[in-house]
Amino acid sequence: MRLRPGTLLPTVLAVVGVLALAGVVAFGVTHLGFLRSGHRSPFVAWTLIAWVVFGIAVLALRFVPARLVPIIVLGGAVVVGLAALVGEPNTSTDSARYAWDGIVQHAGVSPYAHTPQSTALSGLRPDWLFPDKVNGTCENLLPRYRGLGDGADGHCTAINRPDVPTIYPPMAELWFALVRFAVPATVMYLPFQIAGLVVSLGVTVGLVVVLRRIGRPLWWAAIWAWCPLVASEAVTNSHVDVVGAALATAGAVLVAFGRPVWGGIMLGAATCTKLIPALVYPALLGRWRNWWAVPVGVVVFGLLYVPYVASTGAKVLGYLPGYLTEEGYEDGSRFALVSLVVQGDAGTLIVGLAVLVGAVLAWRLSDPSRPWSGEVLMIGVTFLAVTPRYPWYALLLVPFVVLSGRWEWMSIALAIGLRGVWPSVDAYRWWLAAAVLVIVVVTLVRTDRADWLRWRHRLLHGHGARDEPRQEPAVSSPV
Repeated sequence: MRLRPGTLLPTVLAVVGVLALAGVVAFGVTHLGFLRSGHRSPFVAWTLIAWVVFGIAVLALRFVPARLVPIIVLGGAVVVGLAALVGEPNTSTDSARYAWDGIVQHAGVSPYAHTPQSTALSGLRPDWLFPDKVNGTCENLLPRYRGLGDGADGHCTAINRPDVPTIYPPMAELWFALVRFAVPATVMYLPFQIAGLVVSLGVTVGLVVVLRRIGRPLWWAAIWAWCPLVASEAVTNSHVDVVGAALATAGAVLVAFGRPVWGGIMLGAATCTKLIPALVYPALLGRWRNWWAVPVGVVVFGLLYVPYVASTGAKVLGYLPGYLTEEGYEDGSRFALVSLVVQGDAGTLIVGLAVLVGAVLAWRLSDPSRPWSGEVLMIGVTFLAVTPRYPWYALLLVPFVVLSGRWEWMSIALAIGLRGVWPSVDAYRWWLAAAVLVIVVVTLVRTDRADWLRWRHRLLHGHGARDEPRQEPAVSSPV
């Protein structure tokens, strides 16, 4: 296959760039060990290098011949994903809890019924999750392991918060059980890493299909497919948030394409995986028939809880209330930006109002046949208000950046990613401030007077009639 003059160099740069990115990812997974307070600087450097290489590779891909783009995007996704598989989780032990919840369910026990340190389930403990103490202590096994705290004969454990019940909703628990279905309890982290890779590749394929349908360049899919955040959090650390992001994206696409019932099913399942995919709803509701997605989603959400409520009762809430208090969301101390001005109940109120304003803007300004920019606005504003400290939350944002073309909002994902490896609130505020600056500047540069007038009209009058005819989604316009 011959390349036209002027396309050879960017093609080579794109291919070399994604291979270099895979090398950076593999090096970090195999050489940086497990994240600990004493060596966070290398993790910050690794994160920044990976994002720079990622940006160069995607930029080069823009100038690659269109016929080659899907091949390079999908091939690069596989290569980067495989690189993320070469080592154990390196910044989080959440998948240890996933494995335990799956093991418990296969023993016929509700994951909400007992804590990991409960002696009632001591017979189910595999050695890799609950190793013996060394000389009566877990000090030599830190930081990946910690004390189990179940008495003098206690073991160590890779599960964080072993003294509390699981926090995850039922759809997440079904995912944990599915991944561990045919896997012996002795198998360690790899099943969830492979599952995360499969889901992330599925999202890549889905994005390519949707981009082709709505008439957007296919190179945009590389923003998800090659993103260091996806490689790290969906594959290496295999967070269940990738399942929520996949279901939320599928649900939003189905609703936008005139399938509100099927979309509602997906959105209900997404919200029952992690609660934050509920942020997807507001931008979809500019067309009256799309409102069917709401009751359908609520019904699916409730049905997924039924078997667990039947077996465990009110315990299905797990550690969620305690988690919100522990993370500082209850008293407002977790909100990195708002807490500069006000904390406590007043801070929580301001954050709630900011999220509400974001929801109203996403609802009124979004074109319901192509709501991607509204999704980005809603998710991005919520993240700026709530300022989560865990990078895997940002997985929800990335697919909608791809569909909308609002690349500037990826700066929020980078800021949250840096917060995950460098726990400094002051530094996080600077990173978020830089992200806001990028978003504002790029938005002002690309927005003309016609856009402002269109937004004003939609804010005052909505998008259109109650039952406008179905429109094929086209290239996404500003919000």
